Amino acid sequence: MSALDPENTLVIETTQGKVVIAMRPDLAPGHVDHIKKLAREGFYDGIVFHRVIEGFMAQTGCPHGTGTGGSKYPDLKQEFNAEPHVRGTASMARAMNPNSANSQFFICFDDARFLDRQYTVWGKVVEGMENVDKIKRGEPVKNPDKMISVKVMADIAG
Repeated sequence: MSALDPENTLVIETTQGKVVIAMRPDLAPGHVDHIKKLAREGFYDGIVFHRVIEGFMAQTGCPHGTGTGGSKYPDLKQEFNAEPHVRGTASMARAMNPNSANSQFFICFDDARFLDRQYTVWGKVVEGMENVDKIKRGEPVKNPDKMISVKVMADIAG
């Protein structure tokens, strides 16, 4: 694996440990820019994993912790791409409207190829997938795990 680009690497400290996502501006430049903006504003800090389905995915990014909310910014235009939804894929959650993704995203526990080309893949977990695996399951989750902090690697003092 090539060295990580600090400007396009997301470091998420969760209640289960660190998760590092290599973001893919080549696949979804608008989504990556949006996620970096939200991370830099501290939007994701303290947000829970509200929908976690065994063998499928862990979803987060709702400020209400319910799956009903987004950021103060407008929804994003879809950037569906050919990248497959496999274990470790980071992809945007959305409503029925393809252009309704905002701040919520999910990480796949396992292959979910039925989502391919219908949800915007924007990154992949490159470190800490074992911590994603430990996230408490449920819809909704009782006493859910959360993202303590979400930062762009370039902004973390080394």
